[in-house]
Amino acid sequence: MRIIIMGPPGVGKGTEAELLVKHYQIPHISTGNIFRELFTHEDSEIGKIAKSYIDRGELVPDDITNQIVCQRLSESDVQKGFLFDGYPRNIEQAKALDRFLEEKNWKLDAVINLTAKTDLIIRRLSGRRVCEHCGAVYHVENKKPKIDGICNQCGGKLIQREDDLEKTVKRRLRIYTEQTKPVVGYYEQSGSIIHVDGGRSINDTHHDIMKVLGE
Repeated sequence: MRIIIMGPPGVGKGTEAELLVKHYQIPHISTGNIFRELFTHEDSEIGKIAKSYIDRGELVPDDITNQIVCQRLSESDVQKGFLFDGYPRNIEQAKALDRFLEEKNWKLDAVINLTAKTDLIIRRLSGRRVCEHCGAVYHVENKKPKIDGICNQCGGKLIQREDDLEKTVKRRLRIYTEQTKPVVGYYEQSGSIIHVDGGRSINDTHHDIMKVLGE
């Protein structure tokens, strides 16, 4: 199964992606996670460049993103399927992905587009807290740690990422509307896109997706 999951920041792509990769036993490819991994390597020039854009709430340039995606699709674990989360973010990236897939004689099985109201997304993201040690995710409203500010799993300190600040979230949403939303139209032309309401509960959203996928 080869899947792309789309939607604005904070709509629940990561949560749904976890459910889908577990069900289909395919790798979860998140460009955001790949970039954050690069941030930990001080000698990574690509990581430094990517971080400067992400910290401002802007998209990483296409040439850098496409280079990393091309390398990832060359690895052995994607031969029987994958799920992309956070890519493609614009039409140029979508066209680049089409070229990668064509070279391997692969086709996408589904493009899932999650939607939600803007005020809900802002509340979700600005309330998110992440463990600076293990990366576990919490929320000030609906996923609180047992001890305020401390990770349940490793005891690490919980922080608010720069790209989760309210002003940055609003900027990210504006960039999504301007640059990424047109990708929905690109995939609508192929008839492979599925529109699902991501503003409801996790179970309801996942149920609708599996129903459309024929599960």
